[in-house]
Amino acid sequence: MYNIKIESHFSSAHYLRGYKGKCESLHGHNWKVEAIVESKILDKIGMVMDFKDLKAKLRKVLEDLDHSCLNDHAYFKKVNPTSENISCYIYRKLKIKVPNLKSVVVWESDASCATYSE
Repeated sequence: MYNIKIESHFSSAHYLRGYKGKCESLHGHNWKVEAIVESKILDKIGMVMDFKDLKAKLRKVLEDLDHSCLNDHAYFKKVNPTSENISCYIYRKLKIKVPNLKSVVVWESDASCATYSE
C-alpha cells in the first residue's frame, strides 16, 4: 500500500459549547492539517497522485474556514467545533474531491491533534 501526506494550515477562532473551562470562551488556533491519501497502485508515472493537486484541493476546503469563527459556519452551528469534528468536516469535504483519501489529521497545537478516517 502506498501513502502520501501533505500539510496545510489555516487560522480560525472557535469556542466549545457544553465545555467547562478556558475553551468555552472564544479563542483561536493556527491549525495544521494533514491529508493522507492511500493507493494499492501507482499511476503511469509512479505516483499515488500529484502533491500539487492534493495541496490545491485541500487549500480549497480550508478557504472556507480560514480567518473565521468556526461557530458561525452552518455546519458548526449544529456540530460542536472540536478538533475531532473539524477533522471529520475537512475529511468529508475533501473525500468528494479525493476518493482515495485515507485520513485527515487536525493539529490545534504542537502537542494535540485529532484524526478522522472511515
